[in-house]
Amino acid sequence: MVNSNIWKSGTAALAALGLVTGSVAPIVYTVPVFAQPTPFKDVPAGYWAAPFINELATRNIIVGFPEDGTFRPESPVTRAEFAAMINRAFPNVPQIRPAISFVDVPSNFWGRGGIDRAYTTGFMAGYPGNVFRPSENIPRAQVLVSLTNGLGFAPTPGTSIDQTVSIFADASAIPNFARPSVAAATERRMVVNFPDVRLLNPNRVATRAEVAASIYQALVNTGQVAFIPSPYIVGGGQAVGVKIPAGTQIPVRYEGVDRILLAKDEAPIPFTMKVAQNVVTREGQVLIPAGSDVIGTLQTTPRGAQFLARELVLPTGRRIPMQAASNFITNTETINKGVSTGKLIAGTVVGAGAAAGIAAVTGDRNIRWFEVLPGAVVGGGLSLLFRDRVELFAINPNTDLTLTLTADLDLTTPTPR
Repeated sequence: MVNSNIWKSGTAALAALGLVTGSVAPIVYTVPVFAQPTPFKDVPAGYWAAPFINELATRNIIVGFPEDGTFRPESPVTRAEFAAMINRAFPNVPQIRPAISFVDVPSNFWGRGGIDRAYTTGFMAGYPGNVFRPSENIPRAQVLVSLTNGLGFAPTPGTSIDQTVSIFADASAIPNFARPSVAAATERRMVVNFPDVRLLNPNRVATRAEVAASIYQALVNTGQVAFIPSPYIVGGGQAVGVKIPAGTQIPVRYEGVDRILLAKDEAPIPFTMKVAQNVVTREGQVLIPAGSDVIGTLQTTPRGAQFLARELVLPTGRRIPMQAASNFITNTETINKGVSTGKLIAGTVVGAGAAAGIAAVTGDRNIRWFEVLPGAVVGGGLSLLFRDRVELFAINPNTDLTLTLTADLDLTTPTPR
């Protein structure tokens, strides 16, 4: 038979998140850690532009495709679609010039109103002969030109435009007409480059995700939304600093199993868990996306079993040193001689020491290797081999292993100089 001795530890409901940007003093929020679902089925939580897309969608600045509930983040953006987006993002920008009639924009065209307003407010212009080209896909450089022109942003007086844009490995590809706007956008952290922050790709057609990110950064500059940290924001040599303070809880999960059994003298086992929910500030800024990996070890001590984290790996691939620990888990299960291992190990993974102990007391030496945790050291727990029962630590990985930071988690993202 299997006897259970269950002890459950309480978990705090709130997490304190500290936000530090540039030289601003730390601002500490006490906020719930909760799941932040994406409104579009093709924009998963770990997608690089998901925070920007989600925030704009909640403000109805961008919309998806109602027929299938998608956003299509990798699709191009036409000039007419871009005009519609910027008009929803900046409805209060005043007109600076009278409207004109574009010969290729008929009065019944769906985007006629948005195009007219984008022109009169200075965000967009036409081509010679009063041509607008509404169905033409907009390049990345033109997105930045449009946003900086419409918002009146210019490079800092006395600075070198060439030096500012030299941050990009492909700066020579920036069209001459766009260089001042790109410099102004770079200074204001409006340039978002994925996957390589040093590549602007100025003449490549912009995707819907890229346009969303640049519009969001423009909104940050006008004070309408809060800054969202991202390793893909080019910051003109500045560093984006975010620290999550010690004591904050990080919800984690381990998929595919219901419990883990460890011997009381189990050797430390390499172990990777997933962040279960977006870790966000009170304003909804995503600091750690759901699905990020937390790498560490499972280990046992006289006080109980515990998961110790040493590294956070974001969906972008960025690796961040992390110091965090779960509570000590003291739940135990006693395995007596003769128990059926088939029932015992259903939905369970075990350490090598636990496997040896189970085999010893049950007489079943055929516990399959894929049921033993990868990296478990064969030989751990062998002191149990000559007993008629074995007491093991029993862990529910999806409820018992919530992590608490034991040191500040520094998410500082330096941008290239």
